[in-house]
This record gives sequence, structure tokens and C-alpha cells, in this order.
Amino acid sequence: MDWFSFIAAGILVYIAVAIFISGTIYRIIKWRQRQKDAGPNSVLAKSGENGPAHLQWSRTARWMLIAMHVAGLGLLLGHTRLFGDVGFVISFVGEDRFNHIGNILGTGLGLFMIFAVVYLLILRLRLPGKKHFASADYVPLLLVLVVILIGNYLRLTKPFGFDDYQAYMASLTTFGPAFSEAIAASPAKMALTGHVLAVNILLIYFPFSSLVPAICSFAAKRMGHKKTDAGTS
Repeated sequence: MDWFSFIAAGILVYIAVAIFISGTIYRIIKWRQRQKDAGPNSVLAKSGENGPAHLQWSRTARWMLIAMHVAGLGLLLGHTRLFGDVGFVISFVGEDRFNHIGNILGTGLGLFMIFAVVYLLILRLRLPGKKHFASADYVPLLLVLVVILIGNYLRLTKPFGFDDYQAYMASLTTFGPAFSEAIAASPAKMALTGHVLAVNILLIYFPFSSLVPAICSFAAKRMGHKKTDAGTS
């Protein structure tokens, strides 16, 4: 593992995870304190004021955003296999069929994510009165686009074997980040390093973005509606 890969795909992984967890918890706590100080009705009254502009988009765009998050969750769940095979599923459908289904779903979700991110970026640029650059709107989408593009490249070109990815993830969990010999000797090593680096930057950026209070407000609003509906039934 060269020094750049060791930093970007090794040391930075631990830093990014620590910042993501601690930063998100801190932002949620601060958001809760501000809501309490502002009064009991502030959650519903201000739930859409300071969020990113994509929360004010059309119904189609909001559904696209929801679908993009579901697809992202599916890809994230698929990546959990890197930590170990799901034995009971493989024994039920067979390893070859399981791999085939995983490749189809992973590629399909990745292509949909690219379409969704490009669609939302174009729509954001065309919003009236929003010609200025707003990092809260663009940075997460651009980072997700980079992650998905490189991820799809690695999936479609298959420069490394599945065992190589599992060995890399195992090295991270044992706090000894290292690439296998196949990865270290391949020119595609930089693609994998870039993929992990983009994920790290996305994790680090998330707690400091306006997405945290926007998501909290959205969740609180939904919960408020459910409580109101329960109270009137």
C-alpha cells in the first residue's frame, strides 16, 4: 500500500467514520436544544425554512430523491457482503445464482443512482431565483455522483476479485489497512482509492451540511403528523 492509498483508503476511513458519528450526534443534540428553546410549535412551524433547496422541489423530484435514498440503502446493504457471506441465503439460492442476482441488482441500482443524481442536479440548476452556488445543494450530489461512477466502473470492469475486496475490508476491521497483492499491483488501485476517498469526504461533510437539521425537521414533522392523526382517531 503506497503512502497516498494508506492515508486516503486507510487512516482517513477511521477519521471519517469518527467524524460522521460524533458530528451527526452533536448536530442532532444541538438541533433538539434549539427546538426546545424556540418553543413546542417550532418543529412544525420551521420544518422547511432552513433546509436545502431540494426539499422545496416538485413532487416528482421529491419521489426521485426518496427513490435515490432507497437505492443508496440497497447498495449499502449489498456492500455488507464484503464483511462476510450470507451463508443461509447462498445455501438457499446457490452461490452462482446469488452472485448473478447481486451483479444485476448492483449494476441496476448504480445506473439508477447516476440518472437520479444527474436529474436532481439539472433540476437544481433550473430552479428560478437559485442561480447562485449553494454548497448544501450541490456538494452531496456531486460526491454521491463520484462515488457511484467509480463504483460502477469497478463493478463493470472487475479489475479485482471479490476475495481482494474482502481482504481489504478485513484489514480495516483489524486496524491494519492494506491492499492485497492483486490490488497493489494493479493500475485500477487508484480507482479503488478514489472511490474510498470520495466516500470518506461524503461522511466527513455530512454532519456539517444542512442535511442534518433538514432531515431532523422532516422526521419530526412526519412524527408530529402521526401523533396528530393518532390523537384524532
